[in-house]
Amino acid sequence: MTQSMAVIVMLTAMIGLLLTNKFRPAIVFISAIGLSYLVGWISFDKMMGNFTNSSLFTLVLLLVVSIAVEKTTLLHSIGRHLNHDNYAWVMAKLGVTTALLSSITNNSAVVASLIGVLKRNQYHSPSKLLLPLSYAAILGGTLTLIGTSTNLIVNSFVIDAGLEPIGFFEFSMIGLIVVACGTIVLVIGGYSLPDRFSQQDTELPYMLEAVVSDDSIMIGKTVEENRLRALQRLYLVEIERDGQLIRPVCPDQMLQAGDRLMFAGDTQSLHILQEMRGLEWFAKSHLKGQALVEVIISHSASIKGKTLKECQFREKFDAAVVAIRRGHEQLSGGLGQIELRAGDTLMVVPGKGFHQHRNMVREFVMISESSISARLDENQSRFVVLGFLSTLALALTGTIDFTKALLALLVIYMVSGVLSIEEIKRRFPVELMLIVGSALGLANIMVDNGVAQMLGDGLLSVFGDWGIYGAFIAVYLFTLLLTELITNNAAAALAFPIAFSIAIGYGIDPRPFIMAVIFGASASFISPYGYQTNLMVYSAGNYQFSDYLRIGIPLSIVYSAIVLVMIPMVFPFISI
Repeated sequence: MTQSMAVIVMLTAMIGLLLTNKFRPAIVFISAIGLSYLVGWISFDKMMGNFTNSSLFTLVLLLVVSIAVEKTTLLHSIGRHLNHDNYAWVMAKLGVTTALLSSITNNSAVVASLIGVLKRNQYHSPSKLLLPLSYAAILGGTLTLIGTSTNLIVNSFVIDAGLEPIGFFEFSMIGLIVVACGTIVLVIGGYSLPDRFSQQDTELPYMLEAVVSDDSIMIGKTVEENRLRALQRLYLVEIERDGQLIRPVCPDQMLQAGDRLMFAGDTQSLHILQEMRGLEWFAKSHLKGQALVEVIISHSASIKGKTLKECQFREKFDAAVVAIRRGHEQLSGGLGQIELRAGDTLMVVPGKGFHQHRNMVREFVMISESSISARLDENQSRFVVLGFLSTLALALTGTIDFTKALLALLVIYMVSGVLSIEEIKRRFPVELMLIVGSALGLANIMVDNGVAQMLGDGLLSVFGDWGIYGAFIAVYLFTLLLTELITNNAAAALAFPIAFSIAIGYGIDPRPFIMAVIFGASASFISPYGYQTNLMVYSAGNYQFSDYLRIGIPLSIVYSAIVLVMIPMVFPFISI
């Protein structure tokens, strides 16, 4: 087997592992670059040099500084202005505002901050607002270089290839058209989203578990006699007795010691279980007055595919799960036996070490109720926002280098106390660093061994009859497909060297192909699992997979049409 074929086999295995979702992308990428070093495909100095890439350092600084911006009252105050009875007006304002915010700060933070506000909207169901919120945040990432981490990752590849770095507003013209047309699609398509306002609690029940204690006064009495049929916003779904499920539960069903009672309903009614003598509910011993916290399992979580017992949830996170929710699916069996999935919402009782867990951000997409970090007051919020905007302004006018400006701002935030070392340690993007650093090395290997050219030729065999424009379309669609199947960052990392090699092979400026990768990696609209913000709103908005298809497919078509027409106009195919 030639070296080129061996590299292709490794890349194929990487994509296969990423598709299985059994391993975090960082593990896959670092394993691949480590193997490449061991077999001599890349030198140690060159491999390690990619982890000190200047653009990667800028990306890390930006993400760390954004932690302080996330804690401000800015996003919450904006969300309160979306309370209006005119749906089209609310949608237009939501789309534009979210997109603009996402263009300069972390889009996941924008979505997380607005979810709670939109769920309390007096006029419109959360199911009519939250999915458009996620899509608007994705669209906003196409406005500026810092709109999404993917843009900065691609810029790392551009600099590493010896090309002119991407400008802050270099592709903003295309992004503005994408946001404008995308917002129109969201306004129109939003009307087709189901209105589940009145059914929000009943259609998305949590599963709670309680056990009849050995000395319970409920033993020997029927379900009806124990008044378990008339609980406020709680419904007795099934009884587990000696490994057998009793379902449905009849009113005259007699209770026995050791019966596991499975309830479906609202965790706000948990106090009812607390007051019932003779019931020991799941995680009761861990609740000592602290506030419950709601978390959503990430698509890259290590606990995915395991039960609470198998992953030793209590010991691992210093927290106990009180209830589990999984979209519209009616869960069955004890909480400890339910296999966890990405998108599952857990209501947990946090211990002292829960918020300080080093893998919190990697395991859970969002934390609601009491956020990981307390909100800043209004004066501190103004200080943080003005500092961040001033830094951007100074960098854009060329007064100071962007990296130096971010480093100075980080120091100011730390000295002023709005950002602590503990927060930085907890939120430091280690996995992103591993992915980008490894991907830069793999890109070098793909180019040096001719693999990128071989893969490019394969794409051209399908679209080659259309010439350069056909190759451009192939790169975009390839990146878009990878984004939907794996992650946007991984998609950009794998697609860039192919796009670059195709452009060089044609002897043209690589810019339009680079833009195809940037916009293709931000085109995740048809799946709740393709992009982090899509997963964040999945349970919160009471969505089904078909809801993403209903509005995501038209949005993806309009988005792609604009991109494929506009990029060659703004970045023409110029020979070099």
